[in-house]
Amino acid sequence: MRLINKTPARAGAVFLAALPFIVIAIAYAIGSDIRLSANPQDKLLPAPGTIWDTAVRLFTEPDKRTRDILLWKDTWASLIRLGVGVAVSAVISLTLGMVIGLLPYARAGLSGFVAVLSMVPPLALLPILFIVFGLGELSKIVLIVIGITPFMTRDLAQRVLDIPREQIVKAQTLGASSGVIALRVALPQILPRLISNIRLSLGSAWLFLIAAEAVASNVGLGYRIFLVRRYLAMDVILTYVMWITLLAFVIDWALRRLSRRAFPWMEAGL
Repeated sequence: MRLINKTPARAGAVFLAALPFIVIAIAYAIGSDIRLSANPQDKLLPAPGTIWDTAVRLFTEPDKRTRDILLWKDTWASLIRLGVGVAVSAVISLTLGMVIGLLPYARAGLSGFVAVLSMVPPLALLPILFIVFGLGELSKIVLIVIGITPFMTRDLAQRVLDIPREQIVKAQTLGASSGVIALRVALPQILPRLISNIRLSLGSAWLFLIAAEAVASNVGLGYRIFLVRRYLAMDVILTYVMWITLLAFVIDWALRRLSRRAFPWMEAGL
């Protein structure tokens, strides 16, 4: 049998999925042991036990000054910013994608503009956003919106254009208006793609959020990482990085489950 036709069993698939993480963990442990053996005061690669102790402390011990558990406070602040930014982006991209995909006049006027916007480096706009919107929450949310909306809009518009023309012609034959076609023909077919777009854009959204928090914030996961870097607190930084990764994985898993439940006819392959 050819290799391309072989499919691993359930247990084998789980093992293969876990294997890269196991390899990375072993490589890190070996590298940390080598560095600490040469210099017990080395801070670059703290021992796995040190990271575990730091994680327990960060998740359970309140700050002596504010009496807040800073990791949970940072998490809440970052998730609020991320959620609002992604939600606004989803609404804008869904609306523009349907308008551009369905209306030729809108496509002629907006598709080029959206394409140009998608080529602007969002992080280059960060100083402008801070000047225009200030250093508060709005500038951070706007950065996320600017960063992911153009790509989502272009993909959704293309998905609308890919709808078989026969469906739209049949709807018009039955007397459907443009609004009815948008809501009854196009919308159900692009909603699964919208969820996929959100999943694919989460990595970029996290990047823009952490960058904005690092530059101007007093709370948030990105703010805390860049705050402790001056002390070379790699145990804290690695704990926060792993926590952000876990949050991103859980959000992606939840969106995938939502897509499969809401749109069972669309197998979420991503």
